[in-house]
Amino acid sequence: MTTGAPPPDTRKRSRARSLVPLALAAWLVLEIWLLILVADAAGGLTVFALLAGAALLGGAVVKRAGRRAFRNLQETVQRQQEPGAAPPTGRGSEGNGLLMLAGLLLILPGLVTDAAGLLLLVPPLRTAVGRTAERRLERRMRAAAPGTLGGAFQQARMHRPDGKVVQGEVIRDDTPPRQDTGGDPGRRPPLDR
Repeated sequence: MTTGAPPPDTRKRSRARSLVPLALAAWLVLEIWLLILVADAAGGLTVFALLAGAALLGGAVVKRAGRRAFRNLQETVQRQQEPGAAPPTGRGSEGNGLLMLAGLLLILPGLVTDAAGLLLLVPPLRTAVGRTAERRLERRMRAAAPGTLGGAFQQARMHRPDGKVVQGEVIRDDTPPRQDTGGDPGRRPPLDR
């Protein structure tokens, strides 16, 4: 007897979905343990001052990165509206995402996240992290199957060498042509545009 319910999902759980909750729990325990350790050594007021200062610095970093990103967006829009303007090169906005991540890490309470946020504020390290992340993402997108999100991104990146996206329509030849039974058999239907 069929109940109409879909069959149970028998796919294997991904490694990341298994490890992320454990890593998050370990991170929280480490943060709390370090806060207690530092509070015992330096005092609770010192820890509070460190966390408050890091949160203020993080807010300033996020604000600055957001302003820079908005300014870059405005410049790009203005360049595209000018006739004969050169296409945007993408320069100037390469570190905004990592700067915002650094600010977010500084805003989150904890000494490990504050240290990671401070490290991301160092420009050479931020550049190295950005390049590494970009290479890994491109490698994953190249290896992605056509029906996945990575495959969709890979297909969306297909463009001409001059950077212009070519709009088009896919015409499949795997279906046999229809046979028109009425009218002149040698006559073809008109082409539509």
